[in-house]
Amino acid sequence: MSDTQTLIENRPPSVATLFLERVERTPDAEAYRYPVPAASGAGPDDWKSLSWGQAAERVYAIAAGLIDLGVLPEERVALASSTRVEWVLADLGVMCAGAATTTIYPQTNAEESAFILSDSESKVLIAEDAAQVAKARERRAELPDLHHVVVLDPAGVETDDWVLTLADLEARGKAYLEKNAEAVKERVAAITAEQLATLIYTSGTTGRPKGVRLPHDNWSYMAKAIAATGLVTKDDVQYLWLPLAHVFGKVLTSGQIEVGHVTALDGRIDKIIVNLPIVQPTYMAAVPRIFEKVYNGVAAKAREAGGAKYKIFQWSAGVARDYAKVTQDNFRRTGTASAPFGLTAKHKVADALVYKKLREAFGGRLRAAVSGSVALAPDIGYFFSGAGIHILEGYGLTESSAASFVNPGEAYRTGTVGKPLPGTEVRIADDGEILLRGPGIMEGYHRLPEKTAEVLEPDGWFHTGDIGELSADGYLRITDRKKDLFKTSGGKYIAPTEVEGQFKAVCPFVSNIVVLGADRNYCSALIALDEPAILGWAAEQGLAGKTYAEVVAAPETEKLVQGYVDRLNEGLQRWQTIKKFRLLPRDLDVEHGELTPSLKMKRPVVERTYQHLIDAMYEGSREA
Repeated sequence: MSDTQTLIENRPPSVATLFLERVERTPDAEAYRYPVPAASGAGPDDWKSLSWGQAAERVYAIAAGLIDLGVLPEERVALASSTRVEWVLADLGVMCAGAATTTIYPQTNAEESAFILSDSESKVLIAEDAAQVAKARERRAELPDLHHVVVLDPAGVETDDWVLTLADLEARGKAYLEKNAEAVKERVAAITAEQLATLIYTSGTTGRPKGVRLPHDNWSYMAKAIAATGLVTKDDVQYLWLPLAHVFGKVLTSGQIEVGHVTALDGRIDKIIVNLPIVQPTYMAAVPRIFEKVYNGVAAKAREAGGAKYKIFQWSAGVARDYAKVTQDNFRRTGTASAPFGLTAKHKVADALVYKKLREAFGGRLRAAVSGSVALAPDIGYFFSGAGIHILEGYGLTESSAASFVNPGEAYRTGTVGKPLPGTEVRIADDGEILLRGPGIMEGYHRLPEKTAEVLEPDGWFHTGDIGELSADGYLRITDRKKDLFKTSGGKYIAPTEVEGQFKAVCPFVSNIVVLGADRNYCSALIALDEPAILGWAAEQGLAGKTYAEVVAAPETEKLVQGYVDRLNEGLQRWQTIKKFRLLPRDLDVEHGELTPSLKMKRPVVERTYQHLIDAMYEGSREA
């Protein structure tokens, strides 16, 4: 048996056990960093740290506080908060009490929050602030199981027998531990691998969210498997801004406990650009939209700086892509990431002019970035790869505890999601669907046995709903969502995300694109533009002072985008080409329900909202 197999097969029953082991091994080592607003209210945030030992004090107090409130093993404690250090401490507190965390995105409205709280039968809600408490109060009559609300930021919150602060909970916990010193360790020792640890409700692109039941063993396996990849070391500094209510963010906290590195937490997306040079992470995880926005922003700045600077950027971007493709191909064939002398010389010049500044914007120490949730356009991946920002695409679902595949370090291949994590099996069904089996797969959907049976075979194979291809040496390429594939009236199958990804690579102004054409005789698209980028361009065209909606309605903008659509079409099969498009009057967003909190597009919602534009594009067309 290999060392990796031994590491994974001899895993403890829970991450709570791993946490206790980590605290015992390195109590004084730094565990978490978190921002505290400057006392004056102005200027940069002051970053503070917690050692593993300090974190444990708070985790044990939270766990004991929950025990004192009467929370029993496997009973649910809901967490409705943005990403912050208290989220991690609370989640660990829930686990160390033997209970199970139900995650709720802070953006979730009162109705859906109440559904999740009710369906999960959560006994306690840990709420971030007054806004989250208000949602629970509004629906209290519908939530007979919800006995207490614990608030992290008590400003503007009236406490009573039902609502207490996190400080109150920790004080109760400390008092409880004075009388029952071993209570938390006893709860942890009693946890079994099959016991429920987390109930994550998929935000879903259609219908009511389903609760995905993830037992303790899923997270223990993930922690050991992530460590076994060797991608992360104890000396790393992770910058974690992803929503911890999402499985992608949550799995990163498990891996960190096993490896023992530092994690800096701040879920404020508008602070990412400010925080990166301060935190100087060695690795971070993100969704493709972040990389697309950085790429569009760099392109826009270069264009605004004038013709010569923009030409240098375009040349450098081309060199980066060529360099990445050649070095990745050579590494695959020879094990060395080499490039011909001429291309290497060009790359050195482009590095001094463009790439170095880009790396500095990411903090200057970024060894690798992991991208997941949705596919990254390969040309954007190649650009960053050639610029020295190595994006390792991964793949997984809530139902598979997030991390089923990841690209293997130096041997990464842009356009693929890499190889399965140690211990995970994969096969491709006859219709191209990706099937997974292994210790990361969910127990099933909460209280939905018929839905579980639709996706989980009796022998453990899970139907992902994604279409993919495996290379001879085990690299997986995702081609589309099974349900997103459509057939034109001419009988041709279209994978819309493939076309959408190619457009994002050729058009630096795009934010979101939806390719349509099911049962129609040609493809069309709804296109939303990146507001800062297009307004910058508009100012150069004499449209300064116009709103975003006015700019996208201008004939000059339509002509600009038409040029990029024409360029896209040159590289497509005839039946894939975009014959017509419409520019949207605003970008797609979470607030209007068009994107999930993890920024996945809800196609049915977009199509319903803009049905009038879709009808206009097909008006008078002859259907086969």
